[in-house]
Amino acid sequence: MRFGFVMGEIGHGLRRNVSMVISVILVTFISLTFVGTASLLQLQIGQMKNYWYDRAQVAVYLCTEVSPGDVCPQGEASDDLKASIEEKLKSSVLQPYIKEYFFENHKQAFDKFQEQFAGNSVAKYVSPNQLNETFWVSLKDPSKSQIITESFSGVAGVEEVRDQRTYLDQIFNILNAASIAAVGIAALMLVSAALLISTTIRLSAFSRRREIGIMRLVGASNFYIQLPFILEGVVAATIGSALAAGAVLSVVQFFVQGYLATKLPFTSFVTLADGFIVAPALVAAGILLSAVASGFAIRRYLRI
Repeated sequence: MRFGFVMGEIGHGLRRNVSMVISVILVTFISLTFVGTASLLQLQIGQMKNYWYDRAQVAVYLCTEVSPGDVCPQGEASDDLKASIEEKLKSSVLQPYIKEYFFENHKQAFDKFQEQFAGNSVAKYVSPNQLNETFWVSLKDPSKSQIITESFSGVAGVEEVRDQRTYLDQIFNILNAASIAAVGIAALMLVSAALLISTTIRLSAFSRRREIGIMRLVGASNFYIQLPFILEGVVAATIGSALAAGAVLSVVQFFVQGYLATKLPFTSFVTLADGFIVAPALVAAGILLSAVASGFAIRRYLRI
C-alpha cells in the first residue's frame, strides 16, 4: 500500500510539472555529456602520451655548412666526427639505454623535406647540404632521454640534440588546457542542474502543500513525506544521465572509432571499453546529484 502510494505520488508530481521535468532532463543531459566528454578527453590524452612517448626519439643533429659558427666552428661534420659520434652510441656506457638508432644523411633528409613541403614554395630554396644529417636514437626507456642529451650536447660535430618529447609536451599541454576548460564548463552546468532540480522540487511541494499538511495531520513521518519528492528528482535526472551516457558511447563508437581511428591510423584512440567505464559513472553522478539536491530542497521547504 505504501509503495503504491509513493509511486502514485511520483507519477502525479512528474505529470504536474512536465515542463520543469523536461528542463531538468535536458540540463542534466547536457551537463553530464560535458563531464563525460572531458573524462574521455583525459583518457585520450593519457593513451596518446603512452603511445607517443614510447615512440619518441632523440635527434642528434650534426653540423652543416650553414650552421652557426659559434656552435660549429669546424663547419660541416667530417666523416671522422660522424664515426666518433657513432662509436659513442655503440659504447658500453650508452648501449644499455639505446633500443636502436639509424643515420639520416643529407639526401634522405632532403627527400623527407620535399615530401613534407610538397607544393610549398619554400621547398625550392633548400638544398640537401643545408639540411642536417641526423642520428635518430630510440631508447628502451624514453624517460631517460636526458642521458643522450647530456652525452652529445657540446660534442664536436653536433649542432643540437633535441628530444622529441619536448614537442609532444607542448601539444599535450594545449589538450590538457582544453580538458580543464571543458571540466570547468561542466561543473558550472552541474551547478545549474542542481539548482534547477531544487527549484522543481520546491515548486512541486508548493503545489501539493495541502496534501503535505494532511499527511502531517495523520501522522506521516518526515521521510515518508520527503521520499516522493526526492524520487521525482532522481527519476528526471536518471533519464538525463542515461541520455548523456548514450551520447558518450555514441561519440566513441561513431566519431572516435568510426571516423577518427580510420582517418588517423597512426595513433591510438579510446575504445568502447573506455566508454563503458565512463557511462555508468555518469548515471551514478546524475542519481547522486539529484538525490542530494532534491533532499536539500524539500528539507528546507518543509523546515524539517
